[in-house]
Amino acid sequence: MAHTVRECWLALIFLLMWLLIKANIDVCKLGTVTVQPAPVIPLGSAANISCSLNPKQRCSNHPSSNKLTLLKFVNDVHVENLHGKKVHDHSGHSSTFQVTNLSLVAPEPPQNISCVQEGEHGTVACSWNSGKVTYLKTYYTLQLTGPNNLTCQNQCYSDNRQSCSHLDLGINLTPDLTESRFIVRVTAINDLGNSSSLPRMFTFLDIVRPLPPWDIRINFLNASGSRCTLKWEDEGQVVLNRLRYQPLNSTSWNMVNATNAKGRYDLQDLRPFTEYEFQISSKLHLSEGSWSNWSESLRTRTPEEEPVGTLDIWYMKQDIDYDRQQISLFWKSLNPSEARGKILHYQVTLQEVTKKTTLQNTTRHTSWTGVIPKTGTWIASVSAANSKGASAPTRINIVDLCGTGLLAPHQVSAKSENMDNIMVTWQPPGKAASAVREYIVEWRALQPESIIKFPPHWLRIPPYNMSALLSENIKPYICYEIQIHALSEDQGGCSSIRGDFRHKVPLSGPHITAITEKKESLLISWTHIPFLEQRGCILHYRIYWKERDSTAQPELCEIQYRHSQNSHPISSLQPRVTYVLWMTAVTAAGESPQGNEREFCPQGKVNWKTFVISSICIAIIMVGTFSIRYFRQKAFTLLSTLKPQWYSRTIPDPANSTWVKKFPIMEEQIQPPTDDLLMAWPTPQEPEPLIINEVLYQMIPVRQPYCFKRGQGFQGYSTSKEDKIYIATNPQAAGTLRAETRQLVNLYKVLGSRDPDSKLGSLTSPLTVTPVNYLPSHEGYLPSNIEDLSPHEADSTDSLELEHQHISLSIFASSSLRPLTFCGERLTLDRLKMGYDSLLSNEA
Repeated sequence: MAHTVRECWLALIFLLMWLLIKANIDVCKLGTVTVQPAPVIPLGSAANISCSLNPKQRCSNHPSSNKLTLLKFVNDVHVENLHGKKVHDHSGHSSTFQVTNLSLVAPEPPQNISCVQEGEHGTVACSWNSGKVTYLKTYYTLQLTGPNNLTCQNQCYSDNRQSCSHLDLGINLTPDLTESRFIVRVTAINDLGNSSSLPRMFTFLDIVRPLPPWDIRINFLNASGSRCTLKWEDEGQVVLNRLRYQPLNSTSWNMVNATNAKGRYDLQDLRPFTEYEFQISSKLHLSEGSWSNWSESLRTRTPEEEPVGTLDIWYMKQDIDYDRQQISLFWKSLNPSEARGKILHYQVTLQEVTKKTTLQNTTRHTSWTGVIPKTGTWIASVSAANSKGASAPTRINIVDLCGTGLLAPHQVSAKSENMDNIMVTWQPPGKAASAVREYIVEWRALQPESIIKFPPHWLRIPPYNMSALLSENIKPYICYEIQIHALSEDQGGCSSIRGDFRHKVPLSGPHITAITEKKESLLISWTHIPFLEQRGCILHYRIYWKERDSTAQPELCEIQYRHSQNSHPISSLQPRVTYVLWMTAVTAAGESPQGNEREFCPQGKVNWKTFVISSICIAIIMVGTFSIRYFRQKAFTLLSTLKPQWYSRTIPDPANSTWVKKFPIMEEQIQPPTDDLLMAWPTPQEPEPLIINEVLYQMIPVRQPYCFKRGQGFQGYSTSKEDKIYIATNPQAAGTLRAETRQLVNLYKVLGSRDPDSKLGSLTSPLTVTPVNYLPSHEGYLPSNIEDLSPHEADSTDSLELEHQHISLSIFASSSLRPLTFCGERLTLDRLKMGYDSLLSNEA
């Protein structure tokens, strides 16, 4: 459909054009056109052009439209500045026009004629410069004349459709015409005139030139990569050759001339394992004649040879544990002129100097990583090997690159000089500058949180230079970590800086991963911006926070960027307030968009300082209070009522004393004779009269210790008769009394049953005298004269026991008999004494 519409549209256009032409121009072929003075005239001449119709012929039915139209045909005639005017009109039958400045020219004399014959069997061909175009048909005639009436010519023409500037005469000049001379001339003729070139004289050597060499071959002597023999085929009359060769990646040729080479030439000083291009040209005479065209190119690669030069080595150290370290060696590949072949592998050697320990390995890569001990002095060496051999090893001492602060360079800076490089400058390390052997400028792309790290790049700078231009192995919008190492013989110091040569605003902000409350601050943790979104070196991180639903400006904390840091504490947030937090990154170009938002509500922590201070104050008050005896006794009384009843001590049993356990043994050892005992003590059947002498003793009243009842003060204390015990003042009488009454008096009455309802047993005889040093008061024991006590004292004792049982605040049930409480010195089993006579009386 579209094709049909297109054809209809074109047909319509042609129809309209025909109607316009028919309406304005009526081509009349029934007349005669004449030009005076001639149909062809030279440049600048005037001509009269007239057109007349034949009798009784008209081109149109409207005589008033008859007029003469002059058309120019650009393809046939070039008309410049065509000017004309109508000079006569013969009532519609004829018209005359006068035209001036037609651009038809006569031919110019041909120039720059040259002739050549290609090879011994070629023909002579000449070429020339025709000059200005005539726009007329012009004939050129080439004529050559020589010795022995040698004449040869050839002709061609040029017009508006073709040119004529080269002709082959079709003759061959033989070597016997070597000393002859030849004359060449070119003549040009057209309707406006003719012209001829100046005669040009040539010799045989000027015209004849050899063919380019062919069948070029190359041979490397003994598979050498630097020497070769070049062979080719040439014409027999050639006496001089020139050779040119170059590596394929080069732009300049190496030229060599070879005289009488006879198709063979030896080349030296080639680069091994390099692609070369070879070409050869020939000449028939050493000084005369012309060179042949260059031969076709021969391209080939030279053989390999043993590598030369040394590798550029660098290394990095990293501790693994307390006695091992990881060594990563890096080296730059040899350039082709040093490698002199394909590098098959690299030989890596680590040697400990003192212990002569050697570790060797091979790799095809330009790096190697291994583990060595931290102890000892290590030297690393690397060499490159190809099929012909290995290069000389490059050695480097393994030292701590940043171990000596005195060698660290000062005032390190990194600036972008233009859009393609980074200029790094520094100052020497002060007093240690004379010990610096060389500087190493190392840089690598800074990519945090990446498992695979970029390999380092480095430059070696002599010690007298304090700057380096980084232009290789750097890319725009990437941040690089730059380290400057100052190395001495066995030490090193370093300084570092970050730099880039093009930067933009980061595409995103850091991502907050966790918010942790610690003590009085919040710990913000984040992940770094992806490597490709950083768009240069990040200068700062900013942490923003504000209260949720608040319209106030957020607060911020700016952090100096360190690629090893991924958390930071902030401490200006109020507890129990919900905050919204986010982060941004800042480069030299500006601040990035904000990262993700996180909400957090700090809970707050106890003020440990206040707690410690208050605890110390309470402790001081308690110590001061319990230093007073009254308050101490009150506190002990209260605590004794609160402690569990089962925690109270039970009444000790004298039978478990050490003395009782040892008594059977002692009894066997000191067993008294039975006869003596029978004789010493009369039997009841025969009582002996007992003589009693009345002896008067002076008794001294001794006040018995008094136990206060609960709630009784010191002011209510009074000494009663029952509180007094009389002690004999005569020591001898007292001893006699003890001996006499030893058999009759029970020293103790022990509470023998744990049952609360059990009663005390009766005493064998009343106690009349109690020695103070022999019978101390002790809880759990009752004096033997308890029956002699007054009812008031007995009631006091019972009331005291009942009172203790009544005020017990313990929540624990009692499972044992509560011991009685008495004042005075406590009785211990080690001080328990029993009368020997009472034992004898019991046996009797």
